[in-house]
Amino acid sequence: MAQNFLKHIQKKFGDGSYEGDQHGGAGGRDGSGMPTKSPRNFMFATGIECSYPTIGHGKIRRDLLEETDHYNRYKEDLGLVKDMGLNVLRYNLPYYKIQKAPGKYDWEFADAAMAEIKRLGITPILDLMHFGVPDWLENFQNPELPVHFAEYCGAVAQRYPWVRFYTPVNEIYVTARASAKDGIWNEQLKSDKGFVTAMKHLVAASIMGNQQIAKYRPDCVIVQSESAEYIHEMRAVESDATRLTNKLRFLSLDLLYAHTIDAEVLLYCLDNGMTREELKWFMAGEPPGYQIMGNDYYGRNEKIIKPNGDLCSAEDVLGWYTMTKQYYERYRKPVFHTETNTFNALDAECWLWKQWVNVTRIRQDGVPVVGFTWYSLLDQIDWDISLAEKRGFVNPCGLYDLNRKIRPVGESYKMLLQEFGQITMVPHGEIFQVTKRPAELKVEV
Repeated sequence: MAQNFLKHIQKKFGDGSYEGDQHGGAGGRDGSGMPTKSPRNFMFATGIECSYPTIGHGKIRRDLLEETDHYNRYKEDLGLVKDMGLNVLRYNLPYYKIQKAPGKYDWEFADAAMAEIKRLGITPILDLMHFGVPDWLENFQNPELPVHFAEYCGAVAQRYPWVRFYTPVNEIYVTARASAKDGIWNEQLKSDKGFVTAMKHLVAASIMGNQQIAKYRPDCVIVQSESAEYIHEMRAVESDATRLTNKLRFLSLDLLYAHTIDAEVLLYCLDNGMTREELKWFMAGEPPGYQIMGNDYYGRNEKIIKPNGDLCSAEDVLGWYTMTKQYYERYRKPVFHTETNTFNALDAECWLWKQWVNVTRIRQDGVPVVGFTWYSLLDQIDWDISLAEKRGFVNPCGLYDLNRKIRPVGESYKMLLQEFGQITMVPHGEIFQVTKRPAELKVEV
């Protein structure tokens, strides 16, 4: 009787641990270990909360960098990013402080912070507008905003030519809604026309800013952070208002990426001030560079409307997985989980792992997720009321508290990094070369 084939293999090659097996075979590496700064590494990140809208009809500026003492402790805070084991940081230069007038800039803080980021070897995803504008631009109803903001973006790209990753305008939909529909920030309007006007100006600002960035950095990577939201209406027949709201959550990205707009939303836009000429301009094509769709998800993003009109949280009914799948199937862009946290410090560790389960599962199902962000590095202030009043209430949602002491969720994030830090952006990502070639091809197949 012939010998068992294993006997022949064992005689020739030994009993396992075969030569070559270390290259992705049974003896290959499992992806654990802290990120190595390889361009193939999945991008684990945090962010430094930096919102700066005005309230009180423009009389009060909320600046979270100031309120959390980051301006004085920026070196310490950036050091915490490295202590965490992270190499990627969502970071904002305070637009309202820098562009003093057309062509006039104050770079003092920006230069100091960016020099420290560069010294530490951190890769910034540079956020250029975060819920506010300089006083001289007033608010998002100003039609000159896209021109002045584009000039600012070009100035930033020229001043920091080593930066490749950008978010021109953070959460366009949330900015327009809070400022012009919900009456909380900036112009504090509560009108459909105000909302559409703010939306037009913000998307146009993002597009033109993106154009200027690409002019000076043709290989730019644009991580467009946008809030993933949904309202579940517990009525037998959904109301017209809720149906429209659930459609409007896509409007900013539809305009940004030149995606065909739903007929009901299109009529809403035309009825509230958008012209056919403007629509044609938006639909001409998406902005240049390499585009990544960032989806922000908090449990409070999902809401249930009861039959009596009361609201309650719908945390994780759809969850980041299902909501991001909706956005991905609509736009077909690589995905970045750009923001998440919970205001309950006791729940934070579990929330972190739940979000990571969402990321790993959607990747297994074929959606290219290239990064994950716990937002933010530090606790925040008054975000439980969306910054509507200056109460000074600390939201314990950071990896570190405001004394810069690590929270349990920070320790859990370190554990997550140690276990998954060396996975690739996409499965088998080693076979793809990450280059600095300019973005040129526009291919849809």
